[in-house]
Amino acid sequence: MPTSLQAELKQSKPFGGPEHEAVLSIARTAAILEHSTSEAIKRYGLTLTQYNALRILRGAGADGLCRNEVRDRLIARVPDATRLLDRLEEMGLVVRAREGDDRRFVRARITQAGLDLIAPLDDVIQEVHRRQLGHLGPERLRQLVELLAAARNQG
Repeated sequence: MPTSLQAELKQSKPFGGPEHEAVLSIARTAAILEHSTSEAIKRYGLTLTQYNALRILRGAGADGLCRNEVRDRLIARVPDATRLLDRLEEMGLVVRAREGDDRRFVRARITQAGLDLIAPLDDVIQEVHRRQLGHLGPERLRQLVELLAAARNQG
């Protein structure tokens, strides 16, 4: 009897084991969740990665962060954080400045325009997450979070 993931993927052969099915299930779920979140913020002219970078810089406050600190805090890794920050700077959402004795050290900060753009997104994102996962309830969500953390810590 095919599993629900097999049916969803229209796959007739069984998976190569429970680990294989679990990894594919996580990847499929992440793709679906990411797509609906991306659709919700598209009208704001941002990608999920851009939104995430702005959220990170908002959290850093007036101190800002260097490129590598932003890169390391992103949910999804990007190959070129400099290009991401370049684009946000071109959009007027981020400013960067060289600081200190090391001229290579550039600190990025979110602008007021960036703050104004992402402020309404807090509620938008929260509502999307409620629609996506709220039906699971707090206890099952806590279990899910713990299982995913355990999976990440073994990889």
